[in-house]
Amino acid sequence: MKHFVNRITILLLVITGFNMGNAKSTAHDPSALSPQKVDYTIWDNLLKKYVDKDGNVDYKSFRKEIGLLNSYLDQQTKNPVSEYDTKESKLVYYINLYNAATVKLILDNYPLNSIKDLKGPWNRKVVTIRDKQFSLGDIEHNILRKMDEPRIHFAINCASYSCPKLLNEAFTVEKLEEQFQRTAESFVNDPKRNTIRKDKAMLSQIFKWYKKDFTDKMSLYEYINQYSDTKLNKDTSIDYINYDWSLNASKRTP
Repeated sequence: MKHFVNRITILLLVITGFNMGNAKSTAHDPSALSPQKVDYTIWDNLLKKYVDKDGNVDYKSFRKEIGLLNSYLDQQTKNPVSEYDTKESKLVYYINLYNAATVKLILDNYPLNSIKDLKGPWNRKVVTIRDKQFSLGDIEHNILRKMDEPRIHFAINCASYSCPKLLNEAFTVEKLEEQFQRTAESFVNDPKRNTIRKDKAMLSQIFKWYKKDFTDKMSLYEYINQYSDTKLNKDTSIDYINYDWSLNASKRTP
């Protein structure tokens, strides 16, 4: 009887130890953590209300709701995506964060004629995430550009007319691929930003500044042809259009 009890005791200890080991490993297993669900509803509503189909912003009216924008940014920075989130989730989070922080920067200093009226606008620390401060430049160059997705250059907006249009809806994981495709096609085929003919192409400076991002896997011709209605060839002459840094303000805004 004594031997039987001892065997039962040993068996219980083994089972308990096994379960405790499993619990410990699960607690430190990244795959066991749930990705952060981020809500972009407020930003989506603000974009629909104050940004037109051409990507121009009614900053004058938007200023009346700067408190709501500040609350949204506070909520976003206190509930960021984690390292265990998907690439798509991270892209969406930081694209929306960049665009919202850019609008806030303009509203905080409105009225102005250009973002370049501000001293070092892309080097200013504009958001704080997990006790670390980030500038717009940090978000673009140290986070988004390192995610191997050159279409971010058509999605983020620098509050200027020559920039890609500010999309009047929030980016979402569910619609990300469609939104990337739409913003890329819109930018490449917009005659205000690119003039493309078979014999000559006048391209946005974006294709010059970030050429390495676009040509990592193919030539610039091939990259543009993915989205351009007019196809380029190796003999097409390429030059670049002067960048218009005027504020992307709607006509309703003086």
